[in-house]
Amino acid sequence: MSSTPLEILRFVKDNDVKFIRLTFCDVYGTLKNIAVMPGELERAFESGIPFDASSLGYGSTDLLLFPDFSTLSVLPWRPASGRVVRFFCTLKNPDGTAYSGDMRTSLTEYINQLRLQGYSCEMGTRCEFYLFETDEHGRPTAIPHDTGGYLDVAPLDRCENPRREICLSLEEMGFSPRSSCHKHGPGQNEIEFRENEPVTAADDMAHYKSVVKSIAAQSGLFASFMPLPPGCTHGSALTISLSVKKSGENIFSRTDGELPETGKCFISGILRRIPEMTAFLNPTVNSYRRFGTGYAPGKITCSADSPLIRIPHIAGTEPRIEIRSADPACDPYIAFKLLLAAGMEGIRSGDSSLYNDGGRVSSGAVGSSGKIFERLPDDPLTAVQLSTQSSFIRENLPDIVTELVLSRLSSTAAGYTGLTPQQSEAADRTNYFEYL
Repeated sequence: MSSTPLEILRFVKDNDVKFIRLTFCDVYGTLKNIAVMPGELERAFESGIPFDASSLGYGSTDLLLFPDFSTLSVLPWRPASGRVVRFFCTLKNPDGTAYSGDMRTSLTEYINQLRLQGYSCEMGTRCEFYLFETDEHGRPTAIPHDTGGYLDVAPLDRCENPRREICLSLEEMGFSPRSSCHKHGPGQNEIEFRENEPVTAADDMAHYKSVVKSIAAQSGLFASFMPLPPGCTHGSALTISLSVKKSGENIFSRTDGELPETGKCFISGILRRIPEMTAFLNPTVNSYRRFGTGYAPGKITCSADSPLIRIPHIAGTEPRIEIRSADPACDPYIAFKLLLAAGMEGIRSGDSSLYNDGGRVSSGAVGSSGKIFERLPDDPLTAVQLSTQSSFIRENLPDIVTELVLSRLSSTAAGYTGLTPQQSEAADRTNYFEYL
């Protein structure tokens, strides 16, 4: 949409816009916003809108929100009279300098660095969620909206109409949904986005959850992005597709059935660092219940049909890889930055051994059927420990982000110590069901 302040101010006036939502993600991936009136928009462009950052754990100082001109979008489910629009924002310190904990800016800067090295990237997401019934007071229950299964149609698929409204709303806002379907679990759904440059893809992912929840609520339903909701046997995944080009050539394009060495090294880099970044791709205690259930990955593998890093061979599509261990609880800006940084580290190292082995093989462990692969961290405290000890994490994430994410995960995990499975599920509902 409009990309200069003057054009935006004119659009606001001509289209009866009464509320401007200035949105951003906190370090936990939760969308936050301040709504300002049209008369404040010019001030927002020039000097930013302050908010109390200490209430979000950022420290004791205020921070400023500066709207990104290119992200203006009308919220289609709000009234046409007195329209509501939203921007994604950059976070800055009170003196106007860049705030080090702003992961959207960090990802933007990293992509710009890659461009200077001749690399371009596109990323896309397939994000799953559940639709649950609400009670007579509008409160969420754990009763799925239907009993459908994978790719079912109506009447088994009762989620068809809410999914339709979600996709139409996303299109009206300028997003790029590619497909939608019913997934394996009762009430479980998925919407896939077309690949886009990484910052836009992360923006889409961040706002997508808000759109889904808003449209579900209008339908009298509750949408949950919890990695493994209570009573469910299929977890909700966030599949991240990734395409990388060097000087215009896709590093995952096959020649005579073989990936280029650069592509193999990129994949090996992710496989090498995936245990250390798991606490950020899977930042809740509930995330670790999903691993190994249904079709969720449990081992660190890669192949054409691997549950962790999949390398699809689909004629007529841009060559890409898919990372399938992340879940919807993660901050997409953090996840995208770490995956790209790990892959680029792999290219710099020139080491493609993990790709050639098919994943991370346990040291000295070879069974009668062949290789035994290392497992993903299967509990949150192990994941936190691996991240805390990682020089890779320290080099690629701001200290404030690392400290906040890991401390919350470790402190929440400590609260589960000694609980029975039934008590753990009850704690999951308290900590995550309505929050995610």
